[in-house]
Amino acid sequence: MQARLNKYLHMKYNKFGYGLCAGLFACSFYSCSSIYMPNVPSAPMFTEAGEVYVSGNINTKANVSANLGVAVTDHVAVIANGSYVDNRSNVKDYAQKMGEAGIGYFTRFGRKNNRVFEVYGGYGLGNTSVVDKRSSTMGQAVVETKDMDFDKVFVQVNFSSEKKDALKLFGNRHDIDYGTIIRLSNMRMKNFAIDGLPAEKEDNMLIEPVFYTRMGLGKGWKLQYTNGMVFGFKSNTYLKAGYPLFTLGVLYKFGGK
Repeated sequence: MQARLNKYLHMKYNKFGYGLCAGLFACSFYSCSSIYMPNVPSAPMFTEAGEVYVSGNINTKANVSANLGVAVTDHVAVIANGSYVDNRSNVKDYAQKMGEAGIGYFTRFGRKNNRVFEVYGGYGLGNTSVVDKRSSTMGQAVVETKDMDFDKVFVQVNFSSEKKDALKLFGNRHDIDYGTIIRLSNMRMKNFAIDGLPAEKEDNMLIEPVFYTRMGLGKGWKLQYTNGMVFGFKSNTYLKAGYPLFTLGVLYKFGGK
């Protein structure tokens, strides 16, 4: 059973990746502002029971994401994600806190057994505060405030690949990992207020494709670059697509049998 699954995943991996990249390139010209800012999803690339994965990432808007994962068995793992941003400027103050937890399945496949397939599902909670401002003779004036409490149910699929000693840099060889995460999130406003008054709540189904590349630094440490986008099924006013994901981070993986 496991061998047939590995063979199927190996055949579908490249077709999936090429088709996805072409579709996202065509859509990448579309962008808009949203009250929701995505976090960096977990991609532990587990291989066996007992492994532990910890990572931290940050983007240009000071959105800090942290991830934790533990491989409970040779094919079952639990994950936890969190993010925090408090970005202030002359035109907008944006703050968001979010936490997630999930459970999933992982396996390795490919001719060299160097590819990893993972699927996770979970639940998350968060809150967002946005203050729109403009310049006035008296300084910065508040135009509008928006406050949201939200929850989400998510399912994500990860396809990853490892290449040993693939990059020579400053005389040393480094491992390179790269992969794709496709996350489907059912987002729902639990509470929503504009200028302190209750407003009509929105919900949306968001597709969050994320691409990442990792370079091995030695002894379980890796440097990670992540980029991604958000697409929504509904054309909402506030809870909609927006805020692309571009982050740098580090991760550490240890443990195992």
